[in-house]
Amino acid sequence: MDLAYLLDWAALLLRWLHLIVGIAWIGASFYFVWLDNHLVQPQAPELRAKGVDGELWAVHGGGFYNPQKYMVAPPNLPQHLHWFYWESYWTWISGFALFVTLYLFNANTYLIDPRVQVWSAPAAVVAALGFLLAGWLVYDQICRRLGHKPDGSIGHDGRVLGLIAVFIALATWAACQLFTGRAAFLIIGAMMATMMSANVLVWIIPGQKRVIAEMRAGRPVDPVYGQRGKQRSVHNTYFTLPVLIAMLSNHYGMLYSHAQNWLVLTLLMAVGVLVRTYFVKRHKGVNAWGLLAGALALLAGLVMWMAPTRAPPTVAQAAPSFAEVQAVITQRCVLCHNADLAQKGVQLHTPALIAQNAQLLYQQAVVQKLMPLNNATAITEAERALLGRWFEAGAKAQ
Repeated sequence: MDLAYLLDWAALLLRWLHLIVGIAWIGASFYFVWLDNHLVQPQAPELRAKGVDGELWAVHGGGFYNPQKYMVAPPNLPQHLHWFYWESYWTWISGFALFVTLYLFNANTYLIDPRVQVWSAPAAVVAALGFLLAGWLVYDQICRRLGHKPDGSIGHDGRVLGLIAVFIALATWAACQLFTGRAAFLIIGAMMATMMSANVLVWIIPGQKRVIAEMRAGRPVDPVYGQRGKQRSVHNTYFTLPVLIAMLSNHYGMLYSHAQNWLVLTLLMAVGVLVRTYFVKRHKGVNAWGLLAGALALLAGLVMWMAPTRAPPTVAQAAPSFAEVQAVITQRCVLCHNADLAQKGVQLHTPALIAQNAQLLYQQAVVQKLMPLNNATAITEAERALLGRWFEAGAKAQ
């Protein structure tokens, strides 16, 4: 079987797995943030005597649930504890495998745009991996060196979060100066996802295991483990929506092909942070409608700023002839969509095939502007408009 065909199947299945485990991880994260902010002090004396610091009654699926949170641990620590970490690990593993399959194995196509940066495929691959590693190292150092409160405890003050935001914005700018816009958006999302998963792997889970080991041994527990785990968990909460928009936005050509694409992504991620902050505060009973209004205003401003400018039509333009359409397709599209090389199973080298794929051509090249990939064949806006007029006039192949 053809390698490209097998790679398409690998990409589909990896994307499916990535989505499934990502939903599990994000869902668990959102649930525990919500739960922490809805627990109430128990009223029953027996619960207080057991060390229960907060509880909640909920109904779901025809049953009643009563989760209880111990500030330290129950007097008799159960042998069996459920750990929420494989969701995180498999989200990163599946995402990285997808990144390797789609982008690193096809670096010349997906990572490199000579109009942005001229370099070899191995160099681009190393740089892309470097963003993932450097992102974690820089972020971790910010937290280690600056994430301490005046009393010596570890927290998540605004100074740390602000510096992290500046670092991510700078990394976004740098990625957009080195890679194709689509790859840059994905690399920033992957960098932040690596930071999130590394938080779980390096700090949150080891810290929890250390606490449990100390408790089982009857030794006093250093509060730093819980503080550091809480700090990184809070950061992960704020990272979630920016990571999702970075991953989703690389499917929209109007975003990553913009001249200021780094600023577009930065503003979209800022919207995600504001929305997530609103929900966190809402769970705590704080009126934070201003955050949501700010997010909507920022989003509206972004939409208006990016809106294409079009001169008012003076004379109605006639539908182009099929010969004009075919000339554009032959020059800009047939290189990757022909009898010998049919990317994504699409062929455009005959009039019949052009007519057969007219809807797809219109969607990908005119509306979403995803094709040609990274605009490798330098299609112009006038040529996209020509294809659009042809399709809207009936897409006649004669």
